[in-house]
Amino acid sequence: MNNLKDVSIEIPKRRLTVFTGVSGSGKSSLVFGTIAAESQRLINETYSAFVQGFMPTLARPEVDVLEGLTTAIIVDQERMGANPRSTVGTVTDANAMLRILFSRLGLPHIGSPQAFSFNVASIKGAGAVSFERGGKNVKERRDFNITGGMCPRCEGMGRVTDIDLSQLYDDSKSLNEGALTIPGYSVDGWYGRIFSGCGFFDPDKPIRRYTKTELHDLLHKEPTKIKVDGINLTYEGLIPKIQKSMLSKDKEALQSHVRAFVERAVTFTSCPECDGTRLSEAARSSKIKETSIADACAMQISDLAEWIRGLDEPSVAPLLATLQQTLDSFVEIGLGYLSLDRASGTLSGGEAQRVKMIRHLGSSLTDTTYVFDEPTTGLHPHDIQRMNNLLLRLRDKGNTVLVVEHKPETIAIADHVVDLGPGAGTAGGDVCFEGTVEGLRAGDTLTGRHLDDRARLKETVRRPTGTLEIRGATAHNLRDVDVDVPLGVLVVVTGVAGSGKSSLVHGSIPAGAGVVSIDQGAIRGSRRSNPATYTGLLDPIRKAFAKANGVKPALFSANSEGACPTCNGAGVIYTDLAMMAGVATTCEECEGKRFRASVLDHHLGGRDISEVLAMSVTEAKEFFGAGEARTPAAHAILDRLADVGLGYLSLGQPLTTLSGGERQRLKLATHMAEKGGVYVLDEPTTGLHLADVEQLLGLLDRLVDSGKSVIVVEHHQAVMAHADWIVDLGPGAGHDGGRIVFEGTPADLVAARSTLTGEHLAAYVGA
Repeated sequence: MNNLKDVSIEIPKRRLTVFTGVSGSGKSSLVFGTIAAESQRLINETYSAFVQGFMPTLARPEVDVLEGLTTAIIVDQERMGANPRSTVGTVTDANAMLRILFSRLGLPHIGSPQAFSFNVASIKGAGAVSFERGGKNVKERRDFNITGGMCPRCEGMGRVTDIDLSQLYDDSKSLNEGALTIPGYSVDGWYGRIFSGCGFFDPDKPIRRYTKTELHDLLHKEPTKIKVDGINLTYEGLIPKIQKSMLSKDKEALQSHVRAFVERAVTFTSCPECDGTRLSEAARSSKIKETSIADACAMQISDLAEWIRGLDEPSVAPLLATLQQTLDSFVEIGLGYLSLDRASGTLSGGEAQRVKMIRHLGSSLTDTTYVFDEPTTGLHPHDIQRMNNLLLRLRDKGNTVLVVEHKPETIAIADHVVDLGPGAGTAGGDVCFEGTVEGLRAGDTLTGRHLDDRARLKETVRRPTGTLEIRGATAHNLRDVDVDVPLGVLVVVTGVAGSGKSSLVHGSIPAGAGVVSIDQGAIRGSRRSNPATYTGLLDPIRKAFAKANGVKPALFSANSEGACPTCNGAGVIYTDLAMMAGVATTCEECEGKRFRASVLDHHLGGRDISEVLAMSVTEAKEFFGAGEARTPAAHAILDRLADVGLGYLSLGQPLTTLSGGERQRLKLATHMAEKGGVYVLDEPTTGLHLADVEQLLGLLDRLVDSGKSVIVVEHHQAVMAHADWIVDLGPGAGHDGGRIVFEGTPADLVAARSTLTGEHLAAYVGA
């Protein structure tokens, strides 16, 4: 599969096996693309054809023999769907249990569990129903009434859009003097004529002197037929008109001046009726021990667990026990700082992954295979110990646990290690080592050599060139934080998971003028996009080809005129076999090259476009750097890709086949071109092997030395040790965090050992 080269291994059952290797060495291809994929495919085939039609169809992996497979449960880092109605509580079923609890014990009693659900609207209705009785059609009148818990004002979203009227018009002017400040609503334009000729108000009277009725007609009037200058028109108030013409569209799709207006005029505020709880008044009125379901969902989960513990009600004892177990799992896994009403789209990759794990912790399944993708992502060294205990607990229940991981702390607890490599991409895909952790340490593989690497503290730190002042930051759990972030140096913001690092950095340093922010959001891209299209590298290459051959650039795009007509430029033909797994076969006409034959007759520097896309970044850098094919614009982008350690990536490799670490660095390379003085990076070591972390540190150093300021949110001790200045948040997570517990140089942090981070960093550097 992908870059694996005829790999044969035996994995012990009911043991904890860790797969290591540099980013892109083939770990995910082996664990997820082969073992987990085949297990899921075989399970899916046991369902009826009807059910299979609704399931993802998985092709059979390219493997000769896979024996002794067990059911695989995959816990990956895919972000959770950002559906605005989905919260931590709805995702983990904790909300469902709470709703039953309140429908049984809440006073006053208001109805069934759905009366407490913010996704069910209250409906009343009546009408005739017809049914057959004794061979005759009978009609009867029936009433029905569904009590839901949805807040009627915000429809269960918790937020409403508010329009700032001062941005729509200047109330000291009249309409004829140009009071309206909305783009496109000028006096002499079409809208100006409608408003001045509608007759509902005097166009020469300043808006501040309008009566209540006139102001209502200007802002809110329902669509009404009117006649202006003998033409039949429909008049409608400003607010509904703006909502239809501007707010119902995707903000990114608007023209820039209209988008600027929307950003100025529209504010998203907490719904005033339900205070952002999403629930109707009735649902909030029913309480257990003075606590409503809205209060329970807003509590920090660790506090909610304590509250549930205090309820002693024999009639719902089994329910309380299950709910208790679910909430305790949150605390144990290090997510006790979340609340059940937190929107699931706001969780980081590591948090989303741990929320998914909660479902499996209480599971009574044994003899299954659990497959984890870097479960320590986004965890402070203090939390990694907890995660290790969980993995061992799953193993001790009689399960096979497979973990793809880079952190030495997790590799150390493995019963069996499989090290892939030696390099990445085409240079990887071989098993370099298989055996125990001691064997790996003694072996001469890249992972073995770096396993005990410890970054040293810097002898001298750089001097700041200025400061970025943050005052009174209160986003999420921050407690009115004041901090001076030094500029012109490498600053690391650290602290346990949930202590408020991202809230501080992303909330107080908005991306914009001079700030380049690289978060953990996934790269969006279909199987047609590749590193060349994503980084904008393909544009200069197409132009160079077009210029050299005197044809138009569109011919050199596989998504445009140059596409092979048989496979439409995809390189493969997908055959959908209805209820069986679909099959992808290489297109016979273009042999997977994705271009028409006529396009491949055009050359640049002796290579055609498909050969250029098959090059690795390193080869392409040489090719476009000198000689006939010299293209400075392309060379600059390739330089950046090589800088972030992606020299082995081929330019035409589909984005969907890249590993997590590769995507993160691809994003970094793209953003490095942006003009900005401050770079904000959110956990750039995610998915990076110990050997790659060194290269990343070199890159950060080069950025700082070129006069940029770099602020990194990070847990990796090698990055902390390398920093010039550390801001440590804590002391705990959630409402126990949100304060600055240390700011200063790494050496001072180690010497003081006053925080959790200080203790772990001191142990790491061996101080």
